[in-house]
Order: sequence, then C-alpha cells, then structure tokens
Amino acid sequence: MKHTVKRQLRRLATERSYQIVAGSAAALVLAAGAGAALAGTGDTPATAQTTTVAEVRGDALVLPAEAPVAQRAAAEPSAPAPASASPSASPSPSPKATTAAPDPDLTSKQAAPKPPAKKVLDYDYQAQTTGYYCGPAAVRNALSAAGIERDQDTLASQLGTTYAGTNSAEDTTRVLNAALKGDPYRTRWIRGGSATPAQMDQLQADVVAAISDGRSVVVNVAGSATDTDGGWHSFPGGHYIAVVGYEDDGRLVKIADSADASYYSYWMSTIDLANWAATRGYSA
Repeated sequence: MKHTVKRQLRRLATERSYQIVAGSAAALVLAAGAGAALAGTGDTPATAQTTTVAEVRGDALVLPAEAPVAQRAAAEPSAPAPASASPSASPSPSPKATTAAPDPDLTSKQAAPKPPAKKVLDYDYQAQTTGYYCGPAAVRNALSAAGIERDQDTLASQLGTTYAGTNSAEDTTRVLNAALKGDPYRTRWIRGGSATPAQMDQLQADVVAAISDGRSVVVNVAGSATDTDGGWHSFPGGHYIAVVGYEDDGRLVKIADSADASYYSYWMSTIDLANWAATRGYSA
C-alpha cells in the first residue's frame, strides 16, 4: 500500500512538471500568434499565421529553425551587436585641400619694365644740305639712331620734298615706317594755336615710349620757341627736327636740329615743344 502511494505521488510530480513546461510553451506560442495577429491590424495586411510546434527538451523550450522571426526572437537571447555596427567607428578622413596649379599662360606674362627716367640715343648728326631739306635731314638723323643709313636725296625723293619743303608729318611717318619693320610709327596731330594739357601729356608719353624703344621722334614745328639755355629758334614757315633723348621722365627733350651745324643740339621742355608743334604734328 505504501509503495503504491509513493509511485502515484512520483508520477503526479513528473507529469506536473511536464505540464508546467508544456503550458509555458503553449503560452509562448499563443503570445507570438497574438502579436502577429495584432501586427496585421494596420494599413498593411497581416501575413498568414504559421502554426509552430514547440519541443521541450529537459527544462528548455526549443523552436524549430523555420519558426517565425518574432517567435524565435522571443525564445532566443539577444545577440551582441557586431563590431562593425559600433557607433564609435572612425569616420572617413576628409579629403586634403589641394592648391590649384598656377596658370602657365598667366605666369609667363610679366609686367613690362618701367621706362628709365632719362635716355639719350646714339645718333649720327648731319646738317641739311639745302635750305628746304629739313624734312629729309630730320628723318635721316632719326634713322641713324636706329642704325639705318640713308642719304638726304633718297629720303627727299621718298618724302616728296620740293622747294616748298616737305608737306606734313604724314609723309615722315610713312617713310620712317618704310625703313623699319613692324610700322612702329604713328602720326599725332596738334590742332589749334596752342597745345592742350592732354596733348602735352601725349607728346611726353610718346617720346618716352619711342626713345625707350630705340626710335627717334620727328616733329614738324612752326613759329618760335626757346630752349632751356635761352636759345631762340624761329621758323615761321615751318621746320622739322628730331627728338633723340629725354630727361625727367620725358618732361625735357633733347633735340637734334639740322638748321645750324654750329648749334645742332639743345634741350627744351616738352610743354614748349608741344606748343611749337601746334597747328602741325609729329611722328612717334
């Protein structure tokens, strides 16, 4: 009798433990199914529920591999986050700032050097051979500063010089350009009885540019002017002279005058020269 009662008590204890574990499994399955059913109550249709059979092994509940993810997540412990997902991962290094290479076209272009404050050309002076050859003589003296030799008769023929002289600065510009490459000379006119400040500045700039380039300037003058030494020069009917140098950034000019071999060179202010060339012009 005692042995029978002990066997029944042992059987009840074993079945009770199994029922507790099985009940827990059933509750887990029902909870997972209920969660899936609630998930389908939104705008997205709920997926078909899958019946999952749980197996009890000892005190643990084991779900098959094909169990839904929600059920397996409820039964399995959380796995640690992979190292690659760590938020402390180092960000990608920023690209290094690069310095743009200099433009070869810009670096190869250098600023033009400033003209010297004074410059006098080497030239070969010659007085005019006739009273009306001032034009040919001035062009001849100007060309000698560029190393070009011409006789006055040849130049007179090219200039169209007659007993009345040489017509205008247009002729001297034309003949000078015929002797030099690149046609560097241009004709400047000074209209009116006197030069304006702008025309004075233009003459100064033209003299500096030409002399710095190794070219003499030929000026057609008329009337009277005084040089820096007080010398008086008067040509009422017109005259041609050559400018072969300058000082003080072009405020003073050196003149080679073919009219008088005894007084063939002198200095004059650019202002006085501009007024002396009024009504005429020059080749620079």
